[in-house]
Amino acid sequence: MAYWLMKSEPDTFSLDDLRDRPNSTEHWDGVRNYQARNMMRDQMKLGDKVFFYHSSCPQPGIAGIAEVVREAYPDSSAQNPESRYFDPKASPENPRWFMVDVRFERKFERLLPLAALKAEPALGEMLLVQKGSRLSIMPVTPEEWRQIMTMAQ
Repeated sequence: MAYWLMKSEPDTFSLDDLRDRPNSTEHWDGVRNYQARNMMRDQMKLGDKVFFYHSSCPQPGIAGIAEVVREAYPDSSAQNPESRYFDPKASPENPRWFMVDVRFERKFERLLPLAALKAEPALGEMLLVQKGSRLSIMPVTPEEWRQIMTMAQ
């Protein structure tokens, strides 16, 4: 099992939105960064755990946990001209973009703010806290996962 952090703007799609979906499950579409796409397509596996991170909001931070419940498959929004994620170069033969399905697992009692993550010495090497790190999907090491879980209690 691997660990991940996935970012979403809570006014667009929050952890509560995920919890409220049928079966508390939703596809993670709209990823349009090749590095993030490659991780999702090539490395995310069924059963992997995900920190659900609220970004681009007054208080960014980790809201809770989800689980990957379907491995990568073509992102249909890339082929939908009505979608804001439409990519005219995507086709059924060459989908270009992929998504996974995630299921809500639990919400933390309180949001774990980015400031607290940055202040924790054990997380100093975490991609999330690195200057210039803007990926919407990033790996989390087992040590980072355990530290964050300790902080969330």
